[in-house]
Amino acid sequence: MPLLYPVSPLDGDDVDQLLAGGFRRSGSLLYYTRCAPCHACEPTRVEVNAFRLSNSFKRVLRRADKELTLTWQAPVVDPARVRLYNAHRAGRNLGNSPPIDMADYRGFLTDSCWPTLELEMRRGDQLIGISIMDVGSTSVSAVYTHFDPAASRYSPGTLGVLKQLEWAAKHQRRWVYLGLYVSSNPHLNYKSRYLPQQRLIHGEWVEIRDGAHTPSAEKPSWTNLGTGGSTLPET
Repeated sequence: MPLLYPVSPLDGDDVDQLLAGGFRRSGSLLYYTRCAPCHACEPTRVEVNAFRLSNSFKRVLRRADKELTLTWQAPVVDPARVRLYNAHRAGRNLGNSPPIDMADYRGFLTDSCWPTLELEMRRGDQLIGISIMDVGSTSVSAVYTHFDPAASRYSPGTLGVLKQLEWAAKHQRRWVYLGLYVSSNPHLNYKSRYLPQQRLIHGEWVEIRDGAHTPSAEKPSWTNLGTGGSTLPET
């Protein structure tokens, strides 16, 4: 999986172009999947104005609006967030990596090469979830959501995506990028619930409606960013 680093600051237009080309962010680095001949990883996005709330999504939003305090803000690094991240990883059996510390947390989530926000989820004074989102001029990208497994009644992962869609609608963004869809991975195939959506398949964005595939007219274009050409050397 190639990792790339920006050699000059990236702005909202750069975010849009790179996301449309299938890129993701991890800390201050960018990456895309290239594991030939495998094509299991499919970048996924939802067009905000086309998205429709299901009844179950509406229930998640109603419960959160009634019982939680949700705040969009600049990302924060503190012991509470690190504990929450480690509890989330352990409680959901997300690998065997050792617990991270504050430097690891900062390096993975908040040291960003472009505009980034966090959604803080609280029940009273208790921090129960954090959702990290990158912000472009016409799009946003769901980076990572971690939450207290004991707060699963609020469906914090689902809530994070729904609030990102809500933020995008309020701030006139067209797309919400959900990351990589992998049909065989239970931690990644949940993204198929957000319909209609598009997936980047063999270099073209394909419309997904109730399981049916329809080619989109839009193809990614990200090779020349900014006035100085490409700003992303490959490591």
